[in-house]
Amino acid sequence: MKRQHPTSNTQRSSKRQASKSLKYPEISSACWVLEERSDAQHNGRHAFDLEERTAKFGEGIVRFSKKIPRHPTNDRLIDQLVGCGSSVGANYRESNESFSKKDCRFSISRCVKEAKETKYFLRLVAASETPLVDEARALYRECHELHMIFASIFRKGLQ
Repeated sequence: MKRQHPTSNTQRSSKRQASKSLKYPEISSACWVLEERSDAQHNGRHAFDLEERTAKFGEGIVRFSKKIPRHPTNDRLIDQLVGCGSSVGANYRESNESFSKKDCRFSISRCVKEAKETKYFLRLVAASETPLVDEARALYRECHELHMIFASIFRKGLQ
């Protein structure tokens, strides 16, 4: 059985997507940030690397969820938001490790679905907690851009 190189076409087409830079809350110096590469490797990476972008988005979702006040209604929204918001990046990384085109397309379709679900729960949180609307809106915009990128990758995989 011949194995293909994981999603090289997907990576190339996704890197062409340009977007406005989303500002995530600053990380204090006391926090640890785990990355798979050293600083020397970081400088050589493309600015629109989707693995890094989805990881930063997931981190932003987690930090945002900590600001949402705990309440029986909000607890369910927080759980759902963190689950689907962090799944976008996880599914994209899984698609990069796919052995077949069909497996890759399935993982990308999961990215599309999780991004849509994240947008939905960001909308509900914004409706529930009005002081957090601005931050929810910024995350919503980034999620919408990711959704459009993954939808485009998925559509191009059909051809």
